[in-house]
Amino acid sequence: MVGVRSIKASLSPDKDLYYSIKNIFGFYPGNIFLYKLAFRHRSAAEELTNGVKVSNERLEYLGDAVLGSIIADYLFKKFPLKDEGFLTEMRSKIVSRDQLNKLSVKLGFEDLIRSNSDIYHKSKSAMGDAFEAFVGALYLDKGYMPTKKIILNRVVKVHYDIDELENTQLNFKSKLIEWSQKEKQEIDFHLLQEVGSGHKKQYKVEILLNKQAIATAQDYSIKGAEKIAAEKACKYLEKKLGHDI
Repeated sequence: MVGVRSIKASLSPDKDLYYSIKNIFGFYPGNIFLYKLAFRHRSAAEELTNGVKVSNERLEYLGDAVLGSIIADYLFKKFPLKDEGFLTEMRSKIVSRDQLNKLSVKLGFEDLIRSNSDIYHKSKSAMGDAFEAFVGALYLDKGYMPTKKIILNRVVKVHYDIDELENTQLNFKSKLIEWSQKEKQEIDFHLLQEVGSGHKKQYKVEILLNKQAIATAQDYSIKGAEKIAAEKACKYLEKKLGHDI
């Protein structure tokens, strides 16, 4: 089978992409169209006959969810005694836009992305977006378990120092407040309600941006709920703005 795929790659007009993926991740693509789409930045979107523009944004959406699931499962098993707050923060460190941007540079994705260079270079998230889109393409092409194996063995275990990340501080609340002050935006943390009682009591917190709710979270402490909500708010803003905050 590998021989057949190698021959197919060598005869394809997309052989450079076939070989790049093989060299980086150790496999030949099945459906090369998915990977071509994963590396098509929205600035180079292809317009179909019905007016719909096709880029890697839908694959990015899918890849974000698949990557989050893979990393959550990996951390859950690696740190069996750590609580949900720790696991959430570690996952955030691994899949943060800044980390994914740096990872994509290391993987050589910049040479694979198709874009309108002027628009592309103004986007601080394009590299990380392409990696998430690639994960989405990989999932559709190979399925969940092969995707999980490739991401863990070829990415996480090669390009991440988990011990170093564990000791890196990541404070989304401070990051959000600093951004709001810099951009002159109004950010408020609002306690919505207390759920349950006694040792089972939880606190539901809402974050407002200029009086509009952008994130909510629930935890066993107000501080914990604010922390989780702040992470959601940061991710929401970075997606909306197209760059890190």
